[in-house]
Amino acid sequence: MVKSMTGFGRYEAVTEEYKISVEIKAVNHRYLDMSIKMPKKFSYFEAGIRTLLKNYIQRGKVDVYISYEDYTEGNLCLKYNESLAAEYMDAFRKMAERFGIENDVKVSALSRYPEVLTMEEVPEDEEHLWQVLSQAAEEAARRFVDSRVAEGERLKEDLVTKLDDMLRLVDFIEERAPRLLVEYRQKLEDKVKELLASAAVDESRIAAEVTIYADKICVDEEMVRLRSHIVATREKLLAGGTVGRELDFIAQEMNREANTTLSKSNDLEISDKAIALKTEIEKVREQIQNIE
Repeated sequence: MVKSMTGFGRYEAVTEEYKISVEIKAVNHRYLDMSIKMPKKFSYFEAGIRTLLKNYIQRGKVDVYISYEDYTEGNLCLKYNESLAAEYMDAFRKMAERFGIENDVKVSALSRYPEVLTMEEVPEDEEHLWQVLSQAAEEAARRFVDSRVAEGERLKEDLVTKLDDMLRLVDFIEERAPRLLVEYRQKLEDKVKELLASAAVDESRIAAEVTIYADKICVDEEMVRLRSHIVATREKLLAGGTVGRELDFIAQEMNREANTTLSKSNDLEISDKAIALKTEIEKVREQIQNIE
């Protein structure tokens, strides 16, 4: 199957603890250019996300957006700093002895001193977090690929139609080109007879002139190569896969053959068909730019 480089996929993974949303968008690009925007706490997983997505995406300018909602209200824990509390109590004891006063510090008072009791965030279960994140990323990637495949199939159908039209233009040129020599020879003979009146026509000279003319206007090789390129492009499209870059190169070769044909032609009908070929090739090449 053929994939377009334009695509979109989105998925939300929801658990009791959090909701993770992954959104993937892409447009045309010569290579794979991936940009990931996500919460800072997910930075540790960036390499894993890139590796996962590369299994689904080979080319395109890809933007990945990851959002995160935490549902855990009790995600904090109380921490007791025993060593600091001991230092406070030791200081209070020394103060009581030095100044001869009662050490009346109670637990409730001690707990209010700085850093004795603190609230800290419970460390994330990274393995569980990655499990949810990777699930969301993978499902978003599958949906993204599905959208690319759907668009790619439409592109393929359009391109195959255009290629078939190009083959008909090649058929016309191949059929028309040999008749040009016959017409040229007849015109040449008529002109010579008119000029020489009753004198005999030198057939060898006529043949030589026709041969020179044939060398100038012959497009047999161009048509053979152009037909070969059109057929190859059609076959690769039907076979599917990551063929965009290869097809772009073939389209350049097709354009070269059409240009040569147009430059050699001095026949209005062939020139019209060569121009039509160039127009179709340009349309094909524009469409190929959208294929992964």
